[in-house]
Amino acid sequence: MKRRLIMTPGPTEIRDNVKNAFLAPVTNPDLDLDFVEYYSEVCNNLKTIFNTENDVLILNGEGILGLEASCASLIEPSDKVLCINNGIFGKGFGDFAKLYGADVTYYSADLKRSIDVKELSDFLDSNPNFKIATLVHCETPSGITNPIDMLCPLLKSKGIITVVDSVSAFAGEPLLTDKWQIDIVIAGSQKCLSASPGLTILSISPDAWDAMRNRKNPIASFYSNLLLWENWYEKKAFPYTQPESNIHQLNRAVLNVLEECDFISRHKNTAEKIRKIFTDCGFELYANSGFSNTVTTILLPDGVSFINLFETMKNDFGVLIGGGFDFLENKIFRIGHMGENCYDEKIYLTLKSLDEAFEKLGVPKGKKLHKVYAELD
Repeated sequence: MKRRLIMTPGPTEIRDNVKNAFLAPVTNPDLDLDFVEYYSEVCNNLKTIFNTENDVLILNGEGILGLEASCASLIEPSDKVLCINNGIFGKGFGDFAKLYGADVTYYSADLKRSIDVKELSDFLDSNPNFKIATLVHCETPSGITNPIDMLCPLLKSKGIITVVDSVSAFAGEPLLTDKWQIDIVIAGSQKCLSASPGLTILSISPDAWDAMRNRKNPIASFYSNLLLWENWYEKKAFPYTQPESNIHQLNRAVLNVLEECDFISRHKNTAEKIRKIFTDCGFELYANSGFSNTVTTILLPDGVSFINLFETMKNDFGVLIGGGFDFLENKIFRIGHMGENCYDEKIYLTLKSLDEAFEKLGVPKGKKLHKVYAELD
């Protein structure tokens, strides 16, 4: 594989100390109680980022595992599930719920805006009795962050268990799990934490555990059964063998976050600069509100296809950027400014490469993105 600068919305670049942590000495995690203590320590470090006293687990599987495991563990046939949809991932959450027999209602909102809390409140007044609501913190394909700080307390006031996909927001956006009364929050290793793909991280509230325990029907899964993890620490046993080297790497990535006092501010400030640069240079952002700290989505210029832009960036400049899929296919391009991507030198190089790529693809010359970025400093 050639060395490339990965400026996609996850996976991201990985810091050397995180790469090196993968080489730490290993043991047998099923037999060595020292590893039980180590796993617990990593989970406690993660609790600081979640801002929670709830249980935190690390699962051996990419973030999708967390989405499915939450649905598998909470949902019984015919349960009423509200799927809050203002983007591709929000809508897709409903597919996981249906796999486990849910009666899914889609609350569909403007795909270019964050969810309006008042509008959702009015909807809930007329549509009661949901057991579970699924929602996305950051809609990665569209670069929109939803106000879960207000949405989750609203849903909780209606007696609804909340399941939040925070995979591309975790550590890059503010998150106060307990204060915002979120029952399950799902994150991943490969986004703002900037570790390798392959791990799901999630927090589970007492109400979510109670809902799993009080099911009438058994959970229709083994690997996605979160109840298998109940009291794992007291039992000093895992449901299955843990990916020890990946967890070493994750812990180093988490410590990198905790050792930086302004981690979220760095993401917020960089995102604001990037949006200003693109709009000042005549580009149009996809989103109209709820702009993400971790990914920016920009409409492609007229006459430019994403595949041509992607191949030019990759082959001529060694930079990978993201594109769109589903209804956004060949309409947008995306820059991931999360974790190790969120540093000036990488942003500058990406913007300079975009300037040269657009020139090569015949986009009319205007202000240079990288020069405007440099001037903002």
